[in-house]
Amino acid sequence: MGLCKCPKRRVTNQFCYEHRVNVCEYCIVTNHPKCVVQSYLRWLQDSDYNPICVLCSKDLIIEDCVRLTCYHVFHWACLDQYARKMPATTAPAGYTCPSCKVGIFPPTNLVSQVADVLREKLAGVNWARIGLGLPLLSEEVEPNKANHIKNHVSNTMPLDNMVDGHRDSHDAVVHVEEPVITYSRTDSSGQQSRRVYKAVEEVTPVGFDHDENKYKRKSFLEWFKRWLNSTSNNRRYHTGSLPSRYCKLAIGLVVAICMIIIFVRLGRLSVADDPALDPMSNPYIKVNE
Repeated sequence: MGLCKCPKRRVTNQFCYEHRVNVCEYCIVTNHPKCVVQSYLRWLQDSDYNPICVLCSKDLIIEDCVRLTCYHVFHWACLDQYARKMPATTAPAGYTCPSCKVGIFPPTNLVSQVADVLREKLAGVNWARIGLGLPLLSEEVEPNKANHIKNHVSNTMPLDNMVDGHRDSHDAVVHVEEPVITYSRTDSSGQQSRRVYKAVEEVTPVGFDHDENKYKRKSFLEWFKRWLNSTSNNRRYHTGSLPSRYCKLAIGLVVAICMIIIFVRLGRLSVADDPALDPMSNPYIKVNE
């Protein structure tokens, strides 16, 4: 178990292998969509990882990815092609993760942001809509074809529109906003509900130990430097109570001196009438009269 560093400060057992930090499901969806994420206990057992798609052996970052409820990440086009190769009579339970053989479709009673994003992604293809219990789409475009059409439309844009847009941009006021990731979800009624996940920028305090150095062995100089910083901070915090500290120290010193004097006098009184300590009663000591 660990504490996520996002403003929500949620307790989680998921760990990002690439950034070496505990992540909650909110951060997985917004800030780590293509990172290798598994449980922290598994990372302690084996910290080696390979950020590639198992289906095509290419880097995850080069294409659009989808994360299953088992937290394994694949290219969406590769996963779609992998599922389309299965027979049409395949039951929903037959669509499993290529890595761990866990079901692709999330349970209906699972409340999870990762599961919500996965459902929204699967709702765009007919083979997945059957497993989700949704009606089939009348027209379906494969992910590869959709990307090809998008690129073709952007390349064939009229030059006049581009020039006009360039002219208008000189007089326009540009407002820079924080990046917002929007996901659309299709229900059985055909309506689309949009869910917005706002990206969270983590603010790192001064003197904070970076995650890459978190699990490295610290030298004695680094430890001594951190100890000096902690003592200086404590002194700054206790500067207002300096007179009271000196007053308590003086009172304690006076009490200690008084106790020493009392015990010394009590010791002398206890041996004052002891005949063994009386030189006149000792036969080996001769006192001339």
